[in-house]
Amino acid sequence: MSMLSERILRFNKGLLPDKVQLKYKLLTENAFRFFRGTCHLFYEDLNNAKDFPVSPATWICGDLHLENFGSFKGNNRMVYFDLNDFDESILAPLCWEVSRALTSIFVAFNTLKIKSAEAEKSAKLFLEIYSNVLAGGKAYYIDPRTATRIVRSFMKTVKKRREGDLIQHLCNPKASGLKIAINNKTHFEVDKVLKAELKQLVSNWIKNSGEWPDNYTVKDVAFRVAGTGSVGLKRYMFLLLGARDKKKLAFVEMKQTRPSSLAPYITIKQPAWQSEAERLIFVKQKMQNISPALLSQITFMNDVYVFQEMQPAADKINFELIEKKYDDLEEVIRAMAMLTASSQIRSGGIHGSAIIDELVAFGQRKDWQKSLLTYAINYSKQVTDDYNQFLSDYNNGEFSLLPKGKTKDPSN
Repeated sequence: MSMLSERILRFNKGLLPDKVQLKYKLLTENAFRFFRGTCHLFYEDLNNAKDFPVSPATWICGDLHLENFGSFKGNNRMVYFDLNDFDESILAPLCWEVSRALTSIFVAFNTLKIKSAEAEKSAKLFLEIYSNVLAGGKAYYIDPRTATRIVRSFMKTVKKRREGDLIQHLCNPKASGLKIAINNKTHFEVDKVLKAELKQLVSNWIKNSGEWPDNYTVKDVAFRVAGTGSVGLKRYMFLLLGARDKKKLAFVEMKQTRPSSLAPYITIKQPAWQSEAERLIFVKQKMQNISPALLSQITFMNDVYVFQEMQPAADKINFELIEKKYDDLEEVIRAMAMLTASSQIRSGGIHGSAIIDELVAFGQRKDWQKSLLTYAINYSKQVTDDYNQFLSDYNNGEFSLLPKGKTKDPSN
């Protein structure tokens, strides 16, 4: 077994075995999917990097890549486009966040077979916009009123999407009564005893929470798989029906939390969180302009979960649709760079983060940018090598729960 496989297996030890098998299968899709699902490898290697630029400490989402930006409805019911994944969030050097974002550009563009010159151009644009916004010391945000071009078009589509369309997509029309459609890919059945306990848990939350103005009853529960890196954690989705208005439906989800994969490599003192959910919610609320509705924590069977209104997995920019539209690509990169810098400014000076003056001074400097770009270019090649090694090991049965030579599709 290769050292790479040992690192991946060690990191995923303790997660749900059948879902981890699904995760490994997802990682075989392409190098970008592999990159998204192995955040821990990136920071293990970054921790040992030489001549990496020193930078101020800021709050970071920790897993910043092109697919971790998306649209969601905030607690004010408006639609926003922002960073949307904070599982790995932590107080860390800001260049750690930027280096992962830059590397994701090179890995994603290579996966989409976009010319390397275009990838480097986009990475330089990200650095330029990011540093300019940081140097300006002002946080910006994007909603349908402030978005432009393709981001605006994307957000308008999300805003206009009717809840009924989402319900139709996620529900089983052939079932008697309201049921979540089980496809054994993204939605899985939950056994009857566990389902009853989960329904009671969320029913009690609705009853005791003052965050939801409407009365709902829990109609169905399913296990949910979304993303890549978090596959293997316990994650449940709930279909709710209005108690007074029987036509009013909603989806919420609860997702198990665990420590950030960056934690072993961070020497910066962190706040004393009472739970990992508290950490995640705190950083999310400080870095985002507006956070998703119902964001809170909930405990179930000694595990702590983040609870929030469910966000559809489709509410992300589809780069495959715009890979040849360079003007649209540029617009998206500009938006993502602006949001990254804005999130760090917005959370500046809080619980150990550098104050805005320090961030402004760093943004005005240019001495760190070339080395960061070089690191991203070189590490993107490492990702390709690691992906090929992983694919070889996977095909040789190194990641199977079954003896070599026997295979079983974990999604069946």
